[in-house]
Amino acid sequence: MANNNDLPAGKAGAEMRGDTELKDAGPDPRVYELGFHLDPELPAEEVKKAYQAIRELILEKGALVAEGEPQMTQLAYTISRRGASDAPGRRDFDSAYFSWIAYEASASDHADIVATANADKRIIRFIDLVTSKDAARHAVEMRELSLKVPERTEDPEAVLGAELDAALESAVL
Repeated sequence: MANNNDLPAGKAGAEMRGDTELKDAGPDPRVYELGFHLDPELPAEEVKKAYQAIRELILEKGALVAEGEPQMTQLAYTISRRGASDAPGRRDFDSAYFSWIAYEASASDHADIVATANADKRIIRFIDLVTSKDAARHAVEMRELSLKVPERTEDPEAVLGAELDAALESAVL
C-alpha cells in the first residue's frame, strides 16, 4: 500500500485495496496486520518514536496480538516517492526500517489506524491485511526459530574441494 504522497486525493486504505468487505465488517472486531517501512534516514530515536506512535494508537483503539520491532533491511526493489510539500522532487529508497504489528480492532477503529499510518510522513510505504491471531503468532514463532538457527559458517567451495580431494584419494587407492 502506498503512502498518501503517492495516492490520488481521497484514495486511501480500503478504497485503494478495493476491499468493500472491510467497510461492511460491522462492530465485531477483526484481526489485522499493519506492515510498514520507515524512512531509513531517520535517527534511531525518531524510528522508535514513529513505531511507538503507531503501537500506542493500536493499543488505544484495539488489542495488540503480535509485533515485530523496526529493523533495518535492504529492500527487494527501489521505492520512489514524492517528497513532502516542503521538499519537492522524488526520493528513492533502497533500504528502510521494517516493522509490523498485528492487532484486533473494530472496522471503524481499523480505519482510524490506517488513516494515521497513511498520514505519517515517516512511513514510506505500508500494507494492511486481514489476518488471524494464529497466523500472527505463528509468524512470531517462526522468527524466533530463525534467530536460534546458527548461520552456516562453512565455505561451500571449501567443502566441495574437501569432498573432491577425498574422492580422488579413494580413486587412487
